[in-house]
Amino acid sequence: MKDSGSAVRVTDKSAARPAQLSPPSNASPAVQLDLSNLHGSYANVCNVSSTREEVVLAFGINNAWERGQANVLIQMTDRIVLNPYAAKRLADVLNRVIAEYESTFGPLQDDAKPQAKVA
Repeated sequence: MKDSGSAVRVTDKSAARPAQLSPPSNASPAVQLDLSNLHGSYANVCNVSSTREEVVLAFGINNAWERGQANVLIQMTDRIVLNPYAAKRLADVLNRVIAEYESTFGPLQDDAKPQAKVA
């Protein structure tokens, strides 16, 4: 993924040093990411809901292999709550990532539409 303009330094420190106060400047702040508590999850389903104050993303896994089942159980595993401003920034960066992907690998087709069964 391309840099969004701010310097980002990834560290694996469990405790970050306190921020030092400095006079305001026009330069973008250096951002450090603490990855010591980072965990990964896989999701192939996302449910989105919102209120005036927050946007809630709930992620899960659909393990159904057969299409056309009467009932499908989706195990929801993770939930992320954002304020609308953070959600808009997330939407912008996701749009940029998808555009970059499609320019490299070709357009993505929406797979939500029913597909013909292969005999």
